[in-house]
Amino acid sequence: MSVIIIAELSEKKIKKQSLEAISYGVAVANQLGTDAIALVMGESDEILSSLGKYGLKKVIHQKQIGTLLSDNKLATKFIAEICNQYQAAAVVFSNSLLGKAVAPRLSVKLRAGLVTGAVKLPDTTNGFNVRKSVFSGKAFADVNIKTPIKIISLNANAFEITQQYEAPAELIESSIEIGTSTLNIIETKKNEGSVSLADADRVVSGGRGLKGPENWGMIEELAQALGAATACSRPVADSNWRPHHEHVGQTGVAISPNLYIAVGISGAIQHLAGVNRSKTIVVINSDPEAPFFKAADYGIVGDAFQVMPKIIEAVKNLG
Repeated sequence: MSVIIIAELSEKKIKKQSLEAISYGVAVANQLGTDAIALVMGESDEILSSLGKYGLKKVIHQKQIGTLLSDNKLATKFIAEICNQYQAAAVVFSNSLLGKAVAPRLSVKLRAGLVTGAVKLPDTTNGFNVRKSVFSGKAFADVNIKTPIKIISLNANAFEITQQYEAPAELIESSIEIGTSTLNIIETKKNEGSVSLADADRVVSGGRGLKGPENWGMIEELAQALGAATACSRPVADSNWRPHHEHVGQTGVAISPNLYIAVGISGAIQHLAGVNRSKTIVVINSDPEAPFFKAADYGIVGDAFQVMPKIIEAVKNLG
């Protein structure tokens, strides 16, 4: 028996969210008294055996992946074969685009119970109960998985990355035939920017309070000083001030960074639903009645055009 963790790559590096899933999966394996195994698909610049420092016993690598990660049906079939080969008791995904697409399919294929958006380790004192966020992060639910195989997708920033092991992991190059994809990829476009929203620890976001795209420089300047990603509210994306992939909220990208700075955003419920899992929320708004202040850990009532230059200067001085 084993716990299989699906580790995703970005620019040939293991994603931060996947390192969280690895640490979580290792902890689940310890609860179940079994080994943790990571599955890495694609070409990697990492020394994969070094992932043993996170507690992994084995790392299965499938280098010649082709269109597997774009073909959800093929990816599900391949992961299912790995799970069968290594007698998976549990499978851990990140609650990422891949996890959201493949985990439900794998659940059906393996006839396994699935909990998406997990936020803490399972409680195994009475069954296998997994806590997840519900109602756009406004509440939690405890779900008891009763099937022999359990599938969990972990919310970003919900579990701390731990390195407490010394032995390297055994690296295994998979010999399982992937099969032929029927998917035809015409074009691939990558989001520009130094920091991905999905992996960002810090995010600086702007709203209509900035009055126009010509004023976006201060958002980018603060983000650069903090090593943060930039984001925006839906009205900003709809007005074409910023690209739609920067839109965070219920109908955009849901994020959970350690720090979220909202500048000139009133805090409509749809926006809050996508950012309320942020660990620390800082709101800058000239309207003291802005709803966002009720959700903020820190709030500054003031004109963004006066406040932001002072914050940028202070951050740069700290650096």
